[in-house]
Amino acid sequence: QVQVVESGGGLVQPGGSLRLSCAASGFRFSNNAMSWYRQAPGKERELVATISGAGDSTNYPDSMKGRFTISRDNAKNTVYLQMNSLKPEDTAVYYCNVGKSWGGSQGQGTQVTVSS
Repeated sequence: QVQVVESGGGLVQPGGSLRLSCAASGFRFSNNAMSWYRQAPGKERELVATISGAGDSTNYPDSMKGRFTISRDNAKNTVYLQMNSLKPEDTAVYYCNVGKSWGGSQGQGTQVTVSS
């Protein structure tokens, strides 16, 4: 069955960086776009980034451009999210999602907390 497992979250100080990973299995990974979403307490879920199956096309909402980078390694069935210059408002649970739109399979998420 389809499975995605996020990792790499944690506590980081403002201005710091984290790299999230998402290990996927149970489907033809390279044929599927992938995406990262996040949800903060009391807020709606929001898109962070998407990447095509081949990894040659990425998209970010305007609010995410410049500090977040999505990438993938199809040989490892893994998608990454590099997050730089983190801010307290980036605190959220980050989810890896199969496909570009929410509704594909997701994992349990990984908590990112940005705080001094």
